[in-house]
Amino acid sequence: MALEEPVRWTRSGVRLRCVSQREGRWNWLFVPGGPGLGSESVRGLVRAADVPGTVWLVDLPGDGSNRDVPQVPARPYERWPDVLVEAADALDEVVMVGHSTGGMFLLSVPELGSRLAGMALVSSAPHAGWRTAFGQWAEAHPIPGLAEAADAYGKDPGDRTLGALTLAAAEWNFTPEGLAAGRAVLADLPYCHDAVAWADAHFDETYQARWRPHSGLATLILSGTEDHVVDQRIWQDDPAFDQPHVLRRTIARAGHFPWIENPQAVRTAFADLTSLLDGSGST
Repeated sequence: MALEEPVRWTRSGVRLRCVSQREGRWNWLFVPGGPGLGSESVRGLVRAADVPGTVWLVDLPGDGSNRDVPQVPARPYERWPDVLVEAADALDEVVMVGHSTGGMFLLSVPELGSRLAGMALVSSAPHAGWRTAFGQWAEAHPIPGLAEAADAYGKDPGDRTLGALTLAAAEWNFTPEGLAAGRAVLADLPYCHDAVAWADAHFDETYQARWRPHSGLATLILSGTEDHVVDQRIWQDDPAFDQPHVLRRTIARAGHFPWIENPQAVRTAFADLTSLLDGSGST
């Protein structure tokens, strides 16, 4: 029988689930993208990263399966994404890992800059400019059946139709080689339409990084060469992300979830970040 994962909640209902513990000083907090996918979407990233220390899956209040429990307050989205500060304060020696929108959430909370020991931004971006490039790419690469799924979601927005829409768009997130494995991951997530609706109304279009990694903050920017969802070229717009303490690692032949196609290369990238954290690495 599987052991139950240790769980902590912060005062505003951020859920921290401990999924791995081995020798090492760091507390790694994995923040999922989406939003609306839940931290289950980054379990594969946790396995691929294989980092030393203690690993926690982070779910903001009202996201994924972190709903309908006493620890989550009413109107939880009013606290997004600032409640990530509570997660950082809950543990020592914290390294936060944000996938896609999760990384954008990290960069939207300037108070994290003084609280983190390190940070990883996976398939993420420094501002909302990625949306224009994605829209153009998506228009040029239509997927059969996607329009029907989008229409169904528009007529009846909810967790079920959101899941169907996400699965219909899976080809945009993965390479052909990774598509079957990627679909298997997407098929088993706790979709949350309310989180998507909040981000659409209050975050996605206006997002702009509100802080940059200072010289003492070991940072990894990681992406796949075939990520057509979040254009990675826009990191070049801000020289603050081109510094000796900011590692750039690109995974060949990988998409928006690069650990699906090449977990070993992802593991190597996180080993480089760990070396930088430990003070023994180089860029």
